[in-house]
Amino acid sequence: MDVSFLAPVFQAAGPYATVCADVTHVTESADTELDLRVRAVAEKLGEQGAPEAVVEAVRGRLLEGNDGGEAGTVRGRAVVVAADGTVVFDAQLADVPRQELAEWSPQPDLLPVLRALPGRVPHVVVLTDRTGADLTVASLPGQVEEEETVKGDTFQIRKFQGGGWAHHRYQHNAENKWVHNADDVAEHIASVVRRLHPRFVLLAGDMRARQILTDRASGLWSDLIVSIDEGGRAAGADREPIERKAAELVAEHEAHDEADAVEKISSAGAHGLAVTGTAAVVEAFRKAQVETLVLADPADDEKLLVGGSPLELGVDQADMEALGVRDAHSVPAEGALLAAAVASSAGVVVVPRAALPGDIPVAAILRYTDDSTPTPQ
Repeated sequence: MDVSFLAPVFQAAGPYATVCADVTHVTESADTELDLRVRAVAEKLGEQGAPEAVVEAVRGRLLEGNDGGEAGTVRGRAVVVAADGTVVFDAQLADVPRQELAEWSPQPDLLPVLRALPGRVPHVVVLTDRTGADLTVASLPGQVEEEETVKGDTFQIRKFQGGGWAHHRYQHNAENKWVHNADDVAEHIASVVRRLHPRFVLLAGDMRARQILTDRASGLWSDLIVSIDEGGRAAGADREPIERKAAELVAEHEAHDEADAVEKISSAGAHGLAVTGTAAVVEAFRKAQVETLVLADPADDEKLLVGGSPLELGVDQADMEALGVRDAHSVPAEGALLAAAVASSAGVVVVPRAALPGDIPVAAILRYTDDSTPTPQ
């Protein structure tokens, strides 16, 4: 997963309030129930020493469901607030969190947040008909989805029934308009693909429009197309089958990424391009070697020392002295490693603990190897 969206969190000054909360708002007494849940979260943060400005910022975001509208449809929400009360992360969760979290700590507790975020696989959903299309782009968690409507030419867009000398001309004109409109849609999709590199393009809507659009797709994104018969572009059309299919595809890609990361730990490790264990991963981060950080879930209670920047980290005081760091503090290992991944533009994959060999808590796939990189025994 690309975790660059977490950069504003680590750029802010801690400590941090990290919250994963149930904000379901679908019952008759929803306002009261949400208010009670938010009050409990606020009390937990207050008991841990969070300032009132931080608690109020959390409370304000979580209570948006009581204002109705789109916020009232959210079931789970993650919020991170910095020490000065600035909201540095706010995102809808895929569902009610498996375990609610309300923590005030020197480092944000982001592993539970990553597990619960939706949209961790960038993708495009296209609802098309013969006049154009509606595009929805899911890029990164924590970012607003993009929506765009492509409007084509609607003059003489329908084929005429019946005969007459102009029949074939009208038929030909209509087909040309469909193709022209599909070309416009295809150009917009190609632009999105070049910019965001989505993993799939889900295509729904009018069958003939989908066929034409698939034929007009460039090699840039033709292999990304998944076409479904359910759903339409007309007002009032049911979007649920499309959303369900998109969620299924996201889950499939995530499962593939997890399996691929675990396989690479073994295959790349045989050639020295992967390391396992906290000390080896820390050393790789200090040398900017890490391409993908693989974290086991659940994590250990291990701690690391961190200096003034995320890449000034070590397993003991000797490491910090070797880096020339005199002022270091102890933080949970998974938080320190995640911050290092963001700082070094490394990807992150979270996998079940049992999936990693030897019950190791962390591993890394490397960009390069050198003489000091641990070699397989």
